[in-house]
Amino acid sequence: PKRKRPHLEEKDFTGGAIHALGTYQGSTGDSKIDERVAELVKDWDCGRQSSLIEELIITALNIGHDGAGPGELKLLNRSLKEMRKANNVFRPYRDVRKISVFGSARTAPDQPEYRAAVEFGKRMTAEGFMTITGAGDGIMGAAQKGAGRENGFGLNIRLPFEQAANETIVGDSKLVDFNYFFTRKLSFMKESHAVALLPGGFGTMDEGFELLTLMQTGKASIMPVVMLDSPGGSYWKTYLQFIKEHLLRLGMISDEDLYFFKTTDDIDEAVEEILQFYKNFHSYRHVRDQLVIRLNNPLQDEAVRTLNRSFPDLLAGGDFTQGEALPEERNEEEILSLPRLIFTPRKKSYGRFRVLIDTINTLQTKEG
Repeated sequence: PKRKRPHLEEKDFTGGAIHALGTYQGSTGDSKIDERVAELVKDWDCGRQSSLIEELIITALNIGHDGAGPGELKLLNRSLKEMRKANNVFRPYRDVRKISVFGSARTAPDQPEYRAAVEFGKRMTAEGFMTITGAGDGIMGAAQKGAGRENGFGLNIRLPFEQAANETIVGDSKLVDFNYFFTRKLSFMKESHAVALLPGGFGTMDEGFELLTLMQTGKASIMPVVMLDSPGGSYWKTYLQFIKEHLLRLGMISDEDLYFFKTTDDIDEAVEEILQFYKNFHSYRHVRDQLVIRLNNPLQDEAVRTLNRSFPDLLAGGDFTQGEALPEERNEEEILSLPRLIFTPRKKSYGRFRVLIDTINTLQTKEG
């Protein structure tokens, strides 16, 4: 697909939490063994991340000393291999935005939800997005078909009774097979810049609620989430009714949490929701006690004043100010030139952060 935004690099779906971790900690408890590990990593030429590779090896050696059983070791070993495989598949496409599409594997081609998924996949490809699905049939196969083989990824799960990869993605180098749901789900979350949920069963609900939970708690970066039905469908209307009448009414979620997602039966509206999210907003990252929002274009001074008037509840102190990349952001070289909106956040409601992003996308920029 066409590549509309060149400023994309290794995606930190935690919004800076991974970068904030220390570069190296840990020891086997034996300094000579630690030295041998360091020498091995040096000989293997692991580049700038050598300290993290050392830590991985030391962790593995410590697990061996812990007396872990073969089942535990197989799980840890296979999980790491699956994540490595997925990382290698996605790495060449880091400069392309991606959308994950979830929905039932049982939806037949003659159903309106299937046709909606095909059309949605086509539309997102036309807008420069690649599509990630669970590689199965039904909604997944429909979105894959709409996106096209060259524009799609398939994250297949090995099950005892299903599922084979759909005809569009089977045999493609961008198809990854997973043994574990948790490594597969991590890849979905880590690589996505947007998510679309179409009608589905337990799996669709699981993916949707997990993403909402991660964004609500600040454990994953906020991204656009659309819940798309076929024209006139009631699946997501019923879902939203349940959310409001039970979770919201009983105080289990806040009003602001409803901003994390949008329900619609209109494909145009779903596509526009995703595109609008990235109109001026690019990404954000926590740096110490500050939140740095990277923008595609700088805001006009009056727009910044508008934010200070409208969102004092998000400020733990000081004001919203515009500036350049902070020193801690030097490891994200490809986006160092982007303008920044910097403030000290009161980490109380990530739903309000979503409202802030929406507002930023409506304000006047210095580029007009």
